[in-house]
Amino acid sequence: MTGLTPYLHFPGVARDALTFYQEVFGGDLVLHTFGDFGREDGPSDFIAHGMLSGRVELFAADGGPGDPPLELRGVMFSLLGTAEPAELETWFATLADGGSVIDPLQLRAWGDHDGTVTDRFGVTWLIGYQG
Repeated sequence: MTGLTPYLHFPGVARDALTFYQEVFGGDLVLHTFGDFGREDGPSDFIAHGMLSGRVELFAADGGPGDPPLELRGVMFSLLGTAEPAELETWFATLADGGSVIDPLQLRAWGDHDGTVTDRFGVTWLIGYQG
C-alpha cells in the first residue's frame, strides 16, 4: 500500500460505512472487531480496524469511549479521473443516495465534468473527469 489513505473514525457505523463504500467502489474489505482484538472499551461487534483496498482505499474504525465522532469540515475526497466517466457518474449517483448533492456532476465552462456530493455518512466527495 502506498500513498495517502484516509482513516475515518465513525460513531458506531464503521461496518455500515465500509460495506457501503465497497458496494460503491468495489475492492476487498477486511473488518476486525473490538472482540477480535480483545478490546473491552466498547461493544465487541464494533469495528476496531477496517480496510477497503482497491482503486479507492479507506481505513475506518468505530470510536471508543471519549473518541470524537467523525466530523469533516473544510475537506473533501477527490476522485477526479479515478475511473471511466460512466463509472464516475454511477459513483456520484450512488454516493448521493441518502446523502446530499452539493453541486451536481455537470459539464463545466473549461470543458471538464465535476460535481460534489456528501454521502449518508458525512463524507464529501469531488468526482469528475475530463472531456
